[in-house]
Amino acid sequence: MKAEDSATDSSAIAVSGGRAGIRGDDPAGIRDDAPAGIRDDGPMGDRDGDPARRPDGTPAPQAPQAPQAPQAPSAPRIGTVLAVLGVAAFSLTFPATAWALTGLGPWSVTTCRVVLAALIAGGAMAALRVPVPDRRHWPGLLVVAAGVVVGFPLLTTLALQTSTTSHAAVVVGLLPLTTAAFSAVRTGVRPSRVFWAAALAGAAVVIVFAVQQSGGALTTGDLYLFGALVACAAGYTEGGRLAGHMPGWQVIGWALVGCLPLSLPGAVFALLGEDIHLDGRTVAGLLWLAAGSQFVGLVVWYRGMAAIGVARASQLQLAQPLLTLVWSVLLLGETLTPAAPIAAVAVLVCIGVTQRARVPAGANRDNRP
Repeated sequence: MKAEDSATDSSAIAVSGGRAGIRGDDPAGIRDDAPAGIRDDGPMGDRDGDPARRPDGTPAPQAPQAPQAPQAPSAPRIGTVLAVLGVAAFSLTFPATAWALTGLGPWSVTTCRVVLAALIAGGAMAALRVPVPDRRHWPGLLVVAAGVVVGFPLLTTLALQTSTTSHAAVVVGLLPLTTAAFSAVRTGVRPSRVFWAAALAGAAVVIVFAVQQSGGALTTGDLYLFGALVACAAGYTEGGRLAGHMPGWQVIGWALVGCLPLSLPGAVFALLGEDIHLDGRTVAGLLWLAAGSQFVGLVVWYRGMAAIGVARASQLQLAQPLLTLVWSVLLLGETLTPAAPIAAVAVLVCIGVTQRARVPAGANRDNRP
């Protein structure tokens, strides 16, 4: 019976932690059936943080820790910088268009800027051997082409034949609100009420400024500009979504190259049918439209939208009309009214609020075509 009693003694039954073979009265959790020096809680040592040991009880060598890589700047911060650079490039579009119109007709300006930008983009993609996008991306690329490659440049060029650069700039100041609305419908991003309130306030400032500048009357040029707003907002939204699937420069690059079958013959017919009087200002304006506004500006803009979201990036464009007003004074000699600085401060305040308002960052990248 002593043997049986010994076998059922609770102090000798290995029940600690529900694991057989471990003595319940040993707080260190040493296995009775394991070699000396082996702890129960795994190869990394005991619960007190002791290093792992070999079967003979000596400490096992520790693997060297890899040095920690320096933290890169946050993606939202980089995205905001890229979007701001895009806005700066776009702010020169209207003054450059006015320069180009001094020696070329509106159809020649539109088609030639597309052809030149397509040659730049096509050459870059050919040199880097960029693969053709998947078939599922082409419908979105067609929207980008129709909106920002053809629609916006053509409609704004036609508008600038009768409207001043400063007037066109403030009307196009409604583009951020239009883009945010398109983004909410297309990508499912739902900004907060604070965001919408600040966006509407900024748009109201732009509208009041436009009415004050134009005397309250809408012209044919205004109708062209409103059409350009819709076309550009659709192209921006679709391009920002596609930039979550491919590099931003490839988005605009393929949109430009896809337009070549139409833009190239269109440029030939336009140059033959319209008067041409080339000078340094005309050439400089056309080159900036092709390289700066149509390609480089859209490259950084789409990358910025992919990083911080279409809705938040679009609100940075509230500053674009004000920058254009500055360029119109410096480059075109237009007169700046006293209301411009007041509008500038009000719009910048609205931008600050929209950038701090809650927007589901990256939600546009989760939407598949």
